[in-house]
Amino acid sequence: MNRLAHETSPYLLQHAANPVDWWPWSAEAFEEARRSGRPVLLSVGYSSCHWCHVMAHESFEDQDTADYLNEHFVSVKVDREERPDVDAVYMEAVQAATGQGGWPMTVFLTPDAEPFYFGTYFPPAPRHGMPSFRQVLEGVRQAWSTRRDEVGEVAGKIVRDLAQREIGRHGTRPPGEQELAQALLGLTREYDPQRGGFGGAPKFPPSMVLEFLLRHHARTGAEGALQMAQDTCERMARGGLYDQLGGGFARYSVDRDWIVPHFEKMLYDNALLCRVYAHLWRATGSDLARRVALETADFMVRELRTDEGGFASALDADSEEEVPREASPHEGGGGSGRHVEGAYYVWTPEQLRAVLGEDADLAAQFFGVTDEGTFEHGRSVLQLPQNEGVFDADKVASVKRRLFDARARRPAPGRDDKVVAAWNGLAVAALAETGAYFDRPDLIEAALAAADLLVRVHLDEHARLARTSKDGRAGSNSGVLEDYADVAEGFLALASVTGEGVWLDFAGLLLDHVLARFTDPGTGALYDTASDAEQLIRRPQDPTDNATPSGWSAAAGALLSYAAHTGSETHRTAAERALGVVQALGPRVPRFIGWGLAAAEALLDGPREVAVVGPSLTDEATTTLHRAALLGTAPGAVVAVGTPDSAEFPLLADRPLVSGAPAAYVCRNFTCDAPTTDPDRLRTALTGP
Repeated sequence: MNRLAHETSPYLLQHAANPVDWWPWSAEAFEEARRSGRPVLLSVGYSSCHWCHVMAHESFEDQDTADYLNEHFVSVKVDREERPDVDAVYMEAVQAATGQGGWPMTVFLTPDAEPFYFGTYFPPAPRHGMPSFRQVLEGVRQAWSTRRDEVGEVAGKIVRDLAQREIGRHGTRPPGEQELAQALLGLTREYDPQRGGFGGAPKFPPSMVLEFLLRHHARTGAEGALQMAQDTCERMARGGLYDQLGGGFARYSVDRDWIVPHFEKMLYDNALLCRVYAHLWRATGSDLARRVALETADFMVRELRTDEGGFASALDADSEEEVPREASPHEGGGGSGRHVEGAYYVWTPEQLRAVLGEDADLAAQFFGVTDEGTFEHGRSVLQLPQNEGVFDADKVASVKRRLFDARARRPAPGRDDKVVAAWNGLAVAALAETGAYFDRPDLIEAALAAADLLVRVHLDEHARLARTSKDGRAGSNSGVLEDYADVAEGFLALASVTGEGVWLDFAGLLLDHVLARFTDPGTGALYDTASDAEQLIRRPQDPTDNATPSGWSAAAGALLSYAAHTGSETHRTAAERALGVVQALGPRVPRFIGWGLAAAEALLDGPREVAVVGPSLTDEATTTLHRAALLGTAPGAVVAVGTPDSAEFPLLADRPLVSGAPAAYVCRNFTCDAPTTDPDRLRTALTGP
């Protein structure tokens, strides 16, 4: 029975034709498990997950394995990107039981959804000390058939243990100077001074930490914080993690030197890093930062934008291996039918010669393509050399253009077309700010189109968010805390850039839900799911960053910005209470709470409130002042622009022109500077402590 055929998730649709009798996560699936007396196999993954594809091909497409599953289990398939709550609850159990986690996640449950056996990827035959998937299935079936009482006791104990893991780390106040200095010291200890970044392999782009470092430098002038951010950004941009031809970042580097990536490209990584590089340029004027910010923005618009104006979730790591066409040696090849990781992005010297002819040697030298290869089977990931200035810039530009065009004729990686609300909120913020900084109105228009889709499709008449949509149709899963927080963040950035107060209003509606449905009224702690959401075996609650900012920290930051815009004491108090967790965790695990540390920097700085008034939004002097305000580096500063006493923004009330000229007003901690009509003075007022 093809129960997945009408789902909106591309990952579930990839499994719709499996011989496995899959169920989506639903009450009906567990009712079937109770009726039939079978345990539940819960398989969790996502569409661009390499090992998810491997396990699907090896096991879920195998008829014998499917027959065994269909007879002895109720099989439930979950897209972790559509149901992050389900993923979080059972991943916590997997990590507690095994000490590690990852995807695909394989969990066996009782019909009451209580977990009793865990794992991730299982091979089709025993290897490297791992049992085969069939051995696991047979072992679980045997235990379920002969020792069910024991299995039930184990499951009950696991659920009780999880229930006791409530956040006991919530501090009583927001972090102050001491905690943020301790967090910086902790990051310094974990920093890799030779290669940039933090820790060893695999190495993930530390987007949220970089934002904290830039804000800390802006507030305190700490050169060490800026140096760590600069060096890490340069190393990532010069390595294979960054797509040297098409822009955009891969998910992570498998090595410490940023050379070989895991090739999937995620919207959230690119949105976060686009914004980081734009902010780095704002702080330093770095040409590299400017180029990478713009190329990453262009990548998102070119390759991830959907027909409806939103942004797709990801590009796969795998694609069909290229087979050269004998008839035309200067064109890209067709596909072999065999999917290979990185096939779209890597090059051999022979492939360079086929495209570039006599310029192939220059390209090999410039991009680090060797006969031995830096990846698998003699293939190389393109990198950018430290000494790029010694190469002829026009020649390099021609080489890049020809390689990009040739690569575009290769079989492209698959795209996960679902639109995730939270990640689109991050993209809205990044594109709006990048467009404003670099005078790219097309990027601002792209941000507006995505925001419009979120309002039209994801937001219902009660301002409740749907987590995902596809092809302009909202999915059935409710938004979680990160959706409300990140979309509010995007709307607040868009309001500051465009001067359209409606985006401030929409942000307020979303944050009202955060206060009413996601916040513990007693402690101010936040939950990842709403109080009226589906009840799982526990209510997920995680303040630490993962691949994206935690919903907890993102909500604190958005609440703080909204309070600065509106003067709402309710929202500011909620932000301060939420940031208590940063006071507790920031000095201990700064790598994993970077977004919370960044929000804390904004709180310590005020944040500063900037009102720019002019006769119209198109007046040249007004737009110059507005741009100067946006380019200020003061952490978390909010900007309102409009005509005097405009009802669009509360910050514009009682802000007249100065001698008939556009003016900017800067306030902080209930104290306002004298208004200025000078963009340079405004920039100075928003730079430094």
